[in-house]
Amino acid sequence: MANHASADKRNRQRIQRTARNRAIKSALRTALKKARTAISAGDAAKALAPVKDASRALSRAVSQGALHKRAASRLTSRIESSLAALGR
Repeated sequence: MANHASADKRNRQRIQRTARNRAIKSALRTALKKARTAISAGDAAKALAPVKDASRALSRAVSQGALHKRAASRLTSRIESSLAALGR
């Protein structure tokens, strides 16, 4: 229970921000799961689109402030190197 109007406003902002970040991260996890599933199937040509979507979702999460830049870079590198390993 907020004792001041400013504390009440900060609480409302926290709730909105948490809901927004939760939606962004949920969509991101779904995209990553689809990419990893496609890669584990073993077909590089079919895995290309889900990996590209996951990379785009990671960039979007960074630009919206839901994920740190280096964390997104690390995840992008991992899925793209897994895709490249299929092409050999």
